[in-house]
Amino acid sequence: MNKLSKLLNDFNELVMFKHSIFSLPFIFIAMVVSSVQINGTGWFGFKLLVLGILAAISARNFAMGFNRYMDRDIDALNPRTVNRPNVDGRISAKQMLIFTIGNGLLFIVVAFFVNDLALYLSIPILFIIGSYSYFKRFSYLAHIILGISLALAPIAGVVAVSESIPLWSVLLSIGVMFWVAGFDLLYSLQDIEVDKKLGLHSIPSKFGAKKTMNISKVFHSLTVVFWLLFVISSQSGLFAYIAVLVGAIMLTYEHILVNRDFTKIDKAFFTVNGYLGIIFFVLIVIDSI
Repeated sequence: MNKLSKLLNDFNELVMFKHSIFSLPFIFIAMVVSSVQINGTGWFGFKLLVLGILAAISARNFAMGFNRYMDRDIDALNPRTVNRPNVDGRISAKQMLIFTIGNGLLFIVVAFFVNDLALYLSIPILFIIGSYSYFKRFSYLAHIILGISLALAPIAGVVAVSESIPLWSVLLSIGVMFWVAGFDLLYSLQDIEVDKKLGLHSIPSKFGAKKTMNISKVFHSLTVVFWLLFVISSQSGLFAYIAVLVGAIMLTYEHILVNRDFTKIDKAFFTVNGYLGIIFFVLIVIDSI
């Protein structure tokens, strides 16, 4: 029993399960808004709630598991990641492969039970979210690929409820893409020297810290613009506008933290962005009511 518990803890550390908080709120934001437009209520049913959670968790586990498997060699040479379970031997390469394939299959099975469009999109989605691990080896646009990976969450949410992809969901997703890419730029500031040494491609290693922070500010400005366009396009109400305003304030605070002290990057990355998604979701739910 203790051995199983330890293995579960190691896998939890491997995929950083708590970071599911970044994608889960935006899946359900899309589901709530879509349900309001179709059913006149934000509640989309218990079945889709369970399937939505399973889809989000399995997709993220697949992406993180594949990333950790592919990055074993890189992580072993980075002082910040050398103690990860994929490097120090706590989880073997075979175990990571089984975990990754298992979660990929679970995601496809869940999509089957959602609807036909979800099933058709499931394999392309897995391909996209797995491609991040390759991009950073040859292109500094890897940050955008990571953004696109999480931006698929709202698309998945609206497909689950309406079996369609309306304009407002695309606008919401583009906002998520720039949001994620923007905070990933800030997080990547920690690895500038390592990326240069290992020949990895990232915007910080190519353009330097100052330009990276400016690019991140542009990305987060675009985030606010596209989220505002999402609210307008979906014809949402006052609380949705408040959600965008709160998001803008929190992103501004994130940049203030990083500009003051690079050691605050973890706080900016995890705390601020985690609360941003939750608050945005809560305000959308209130708006639907």
